[in-house]
Amino acid sequence: MTLTAQELKRPRLAVTLTFITNGIVGGSLVSRIPDYKARLHISNSTLGTSLFFASLGVLIALGPAGRLAAKYGSRTTSFYASLALAAIFPLTGHIANLAWFSLSLFLYGACAATQDVSMNTHAVTLEQQSGRRLMSTFHGMFSVGGFAGGIIGGLLYQAKIPVQIQTLLISLFILVVALSMKEFWLPASADIHERIKETASGKRKRPTLFIVLGLIGLAEQIGEGASGDWGGVLSKNTFHASPFISTLPYIFFSAAMVLGRFNGDRIAGKIGNQKTLVIGGSLAGIGLTAGILIGHSYGVIAAWTIVGLGVSVAIPILFSAVGSLATHKYPGVIAPSEGVAMVSGIAYFGFIVGPPLMGFVADQITLRWAMLIPAALYFVFVAGSLITKE
Repeated sequence: MTLTAQELKRPRLAVTLTFITNGIVGGSLVSRIPDYKARLHISNSTLGTSLFFASLGVLIALGPAGRLAAKYGSRTTSFYASLALAAIFPLTGHIANLAWFSLSLFLYGACAATQDVSMNTHAVTLEQQSGRRLMSTFHGMFSVGGFAGGIIGGLLYQAKIPVQIQTLLISLFILVVALSMKEFWLPASADIHERIKETASGKRKRPTLFIVLGLIGLAEQIGEGASGDWGGVLSKNTFHASPFISTLPYIFFSAAMVLGRFNGDRIAGKIGNQKTLVIGGSLAGIGLTAGILIGHSYGVIAAWTIVGLGVSVAIPILFSAVGSLATHKYPGVIAPSEGVAMVSGIAYFGFIVGPPLMGFVADQITLRWAMLIPAALYFVFVAGSLITKE
């Protein structure tokens, strides 16, 4: 089955809005972190421990989400994950105590991850059935959603609107999108996969190539997480930038990510996945290294902009490659949804460990020189992309 441009419109809109929704929820949550900290009267370390529960929920849910999408179809899984997210998210606004807050973040992470795997799997199916590259643009819309969620949360926080009201409004938006787009998705049968083969011992056989792709994503995500989180600290504490200037590395990084993702499908369509990954990783590695060596806060801003452009298309391209491999090279061995969940899980672990790893190393050799670690990892990402063919 090949989707025509007209047939693609409705499911593409549904997936686009779901990507935006996923981003808005995360952005709105992050924007109220200072409020959560103040209301709970907790230290930075305790807050960090609580926020880790969201990541734990993500990691635990990824595998089951992939299996559910393979069994019932990404349309069905995404719809019910959206309903669950709409029901769970208000719990994060009802801050009774630290234990409740941590539990609500865990449940939020699990629901968001299930929605994430499902929408990415449906995006893979749309790419395959339409013959068009769409993944990078979808991820661009996720970035736009995150940016919008941050702005919405910031404005409501400034206006002293209680976080309970904010979470209810966001949940209402999730619900409206889920219900209004329910019939726009491709049929569930479009990506339901039969029982995947098992070995004689009953254990699942995982293609080694998927582990390699996950490790490539791991190197990129450690670098992306470290680059995104530490740019402002580097500018302010090392190069003595003003408070405003110290916010610019992350702002330029985020803007470059959006710009790169909206152009990623077109670029990859012209030069191919591998070249796009190699060029992007090289840009990130060279740009970050140059910015660190040159020094000065403006060097950091320039470096973070280049890094944002370079890494913007990495995860979308990896997900597209995973879907294609699962469908054409490993049919019956691993479903696309399970491949997305597997690679996402390995890569996401890097996003979690990157920032704290950088903090530890920075205490030993200063933050400026510690940032050469993510720069080196971008070159590892390039090497992995060179030896891996879809």
